[in-house]
Amino acid sequence: MIEHVVMWKFKDGEGRTREENMAYVRERLLALPAIIPEIKFMRLGRDVSRTEMSYDMMLVTRFESLDALHTYKVHPAHVAVSEYVKKVRVARVVLDAELDENENLI
Repeated sequence: MIEHVVMWKFKDGEGRTREENMAYVRERLLALPAIIPEIKFMRLGRDVSRTEMSYDMMLVTRFESLDALHTYKVHPAHVAVSEYVKKVRVARVVLDAELDENENLI
């Protein structure tokens, strides 16, 4: 199992405020599991600490394999969300980690 974790810092753009962009991206991401069967798990979270080091939003998804993750990454529905996020983010970090059979990070 592969856990794909992404965090973003957002900005105003595309005719929306930072907050509106986060809400728009959240809505679009939450629609993906119904469209992309490779997504086995999805969780989204927003920062509550609001420190200088904090990121605004976190996405955690799980996939059966690296191939399934790749299928997700190139799926047109995901690409559309990703292209939008590129326009309204200041920063992005990613971690793709393998989980063991007990769903612990290896």
